[in-house]
Order: sequence, then C-alpha cells, then structure tokens
Amino acid sequence: MAKVEEDHTGVPLLEMRGIVKVFPGVRALDGVDLQVRAGEVHCLLGQNGAGKSTLIKVLAGAHTIDEGEVLWQGQPASLSSPVAALKQGIATIYQELDLVDWLSVGENIFLGHELSRGGFSQRATTRRRARELLVRLGHPEISPSREVGTLSAAGKQIVSMARALSRDARLIVMDEPSAVLDGEEVENLFTVVTDLAASGVAVVYISHRLEEIRRIGDRITVLKDGRTAATGLDARSTPTVQLIKLMTGRSIEYVFPPRSITPPPPQTPPLLSVDKLSRRGEFEDVTFDVRPGEIVGMAGLVGAGRSEIIETIFGARRSDSGSVQVRGTALRNGSVRAAVAAGVGLCPEERKSQGLILDQAVYQNISMATMGRFSAAGFIRDSAERSAAMKVAATVDVRPADPDRIVRTLSGGNQQKIVLARWLLRECRVLLLDEPTRGVDVGARSEIYLLIRNLADSGVAVVVVSSEVEEVLGLADRVLVVGAGRVLHDGPAADIDENQVLDLIMAGAAA
Repeated sequence: MAKVEEDHTGVPLLEMRGIVKVFPGVRALDGVDLQVRAGEVHCLLGQNGAGKSTLIKVLAGAHTIDEGEVLWQGQPASLSSPVAALKQGIATIYQELDLVDWLSVGENIFLGHELSRGGFSQRATTRRRARELLVRLGHPEISPSREVGTLSAAGKQIVSMARALSRDARLIVMDEPSAVLDGEEVENLFTVVTDLAASGVAVVYISHRLEEIRRIGDRITVLKDGRTAATGLDARSTPTVQLIKLMTGRSIEYVFPPRSITPPPPQTPPLLSVDKLSRRGEFEDVTFDVRPGEIVGMAGLVGAGRSEIIETIFGARRSDSGSVQVRGTALRNGSVRAAVAAGVGLCPEERKSQGLILDQAVYQNISMATMGRFSAAGFIRDSAERSAAMKVAATVDVRPADPDRIVRTLSGGNQQKIVLARWLLRECRVLLLDEPTRGVDVGARSEIYLLIRNLADSGVAVVVVSSEVEEVLGLADRVLVVGAGRVLHDGPAADIDENQVLDLIMAGAAA
C-alpha cells in the first residue's frame, strides 16, 4: 500500500485500522485504513464497487465491522448504530438526501432531536437556532420556516449540512455532493466546505470528479477492491495518471477512443433532423442534423436548455413550434411512443428517478422498451426475455452478470450500462444521452465512452449532452454550444478548443 509521510504533531480525529466488512458471498471491505485530521478535507476516491459506499455506512453506523479497529481522538470507539455515530460527532450526507419535503427547514434541521420543553415543541427556538446555523453556513437567505420541498438541490444540501452541525458534528461525510449542482452552486458548496474546515470540522469528501478534488481537497485515500490502495496522498500535487492507476490497477493511456471508421460525408442524409424547434421560456429556433455514425456533443451551462431540447426531441415535452424528423419522417409532437417506434432512445440525466426501476431486476429494466417482442396471447415468455436481455447485457459488460440482481444494488456505471443496453435491445438508430457519465468512476467512464463510440461506428446517430467541456470535445465529432436556449455554435469538434467553448458559454449566459 502506497503511503506518504504523515503529520505526527497531533492525534488524528478519526483513525480506522484494518476494517473488514463481509456480506454473504462478498468481502466488501478487506482491511481498509483511513486517517482523518480535524480541519481537513479528506477525499475518498475509487471506482464504483471499490468499497466507498460500504465504508461510508460503517462511518455512519449503518454497518457494523467484522474485523478492525476504529479510534476517535486516539481512543477506541464503537460505531454500532447511527445514533452511536452521531454521539461521537460523525454525520453523513448521502447523495440521495434524506430530507422530508413537506416539513420546514427548521423542522428538518432538528428532525430526530427536536427542541422541546415539557413535551411541547419550541418552535421559536427551533427557528432561531436554525437561522444561526444557516448564517454560519453563509446562507442567511434560506428561511427556517420555508418548506424544504420548495428549495433547489443546492439549498437542500445546505439544510443537510445545517442538520449535521446541529448535532455538533466534528466530522461530516459528503457523498457526491456536487452531482446535481450547476457551476455557481458548486462554487458555493466549495466555499461552505472550506469554511467548515477552517472552523475545525473535518470533511470526508467523495467525488468522481478529479478537478473538484484538486480544488477542495487536502489529502486523498484511494480504495480498490475493498482495500486501501493509497492513503495520505496530497490532493493538489499527486499526478492524475497515478490516481487513475491506483483506482483501476492499470494505466489508462487514453480516455476517448478513436474512430474506427471514416466519418460520414456531409452529403449523407441525416438520421435525425431538428428544424427551428422552440419551446416557450426554455429554447428557441434550435436547428441541427445528426448523420448515421456521427456523435454530436451539446455543451452549455445547467439551465441553458440542453436537457429540455433532447427531452422535446424524444417527445417527453411538447414543442410550441418547429419539427423533428427521423429518416425524413416527422415525429408526432409530444409523443414518446412515436419517438421510440421511430428508433429514438433516451438515457435521461437522472437515471435513478427517470431511467430505471431500481427495485426490479436487471433483465426487467433492460427489456422494458421491448416487451411486445416477448409476449404471446397476453403472456410474457420469461425465458426469451431473460435470454435476450442478458445477451445485450454481456455486450455492454454489466457486472455482475446476474439477470435477477436488483438494479438498486449495482454501481452507477453498471446502472448506466443497463439504460444503454435497453436501447441496444430495442435496436435504436438515434440515441440521446444526457450526462451519460455523471456519478460514474473513471474506469467505467472509459468503458461507456467506448460503448458510445462503438454504437456510432455501427451507424447509430448519437447526441451527447454534458456539463464537462472536455468530455464533449473528446467524444464528439461535432459540437453544439447552447446558451440561453439558443444554439450559439455548430461545427466540427476539431475546429474549437475548450477556451473557445467556455467563452461562448459565458457570452451566452450574459446575453
């Protein structure tokens, strides 16, 4: 295990030694070491399935360890339950926030340890204490009386952090906190995390985005296959290639696979044609074509209209004007059924809530767009459905290869592969991908890029929406830059660089 020189001037706030956690048939953690100091942002890296989620749940008291030792301020500590973890001063903010939308901000902050006297709730005190915590986090504009369900994703995260501080947390675990935030909200998050660390609170920060870790982190621990591959690495100076090699066990020489075929000539008839498509208040006069075998990348800020455009193409939203054609035939406006029948598939931005039925099996999620193929006289031919679904699952390398595995238990990368497999089984000729690598580790990310490139090379027309300019430029053949609901640029990816894209994006945001 690689390790850098440790600072021995003080006792670590948290130390985990040789942590082992075993589930039936799986050794999820196999001797993990972690040391966190007060006032630092300690980043936890690893591919999906490396053990990060299990380690988080150990810290939160949701899982008890089978072997190993936990020290808190140098003394043996028991994290036998969530209550025990909170009593120690450890609070966890999961990626899927556990807030109650119909309760107020103040009620959510003190949920589970309500302020009361004589059996009666102290509402005024709750509001006052909640306001103090929100001011401490730099967000006095959030009213303690406001319903949490009316807040943005960023606002809800601030409420979750205030809840952690209301428990006098000394260590806060944040799981992919930036996954649903736009650029400005991420900057605000970084400010809050930095201020927390400056006040002496330790933060364990989990993210797949290496650029975030460079910005916000102090030290890094890398997990691989349930073990500590490295710990105490400097977050700003450790080379990216070293981090990738530690996470994957191999060097990734390229992220974006090269084309294996010659791009289609400009005179090739398009598979997808979008002409002056408009939706009031969201986007206007959007026009572009996608030819067979072409990947068109759509860059722009969150809120620029990118997701709304491809959802309207797919029929999930109804346009006010304009048209969408597939192979020269116009699609019925606002009809998902017509889009799918014409060979259009959509992998939505929020795959868990919009693209998957999390508590159903792998094969059922893959086959849901192709059920008619497996039904006869009103009955589903289960064996044929399973066989077809798992054949295409093998093509995209869903792991583990278990047709009955519940999708919720899979990593983000494998969940995304299942959504792709659904449209492969449907034999779609036009594929719309909204943030296809969000929440996906670097190893699975390169696999998804290869899948997308292979689909294009087989003649599929692909549209990729991404918040990461590097991803758009590296993956796409042609780039659309979208700002304020308009296409600001349409041209070959080779003719534009990252700085030019960013300049266009910022100009569009200011318009």
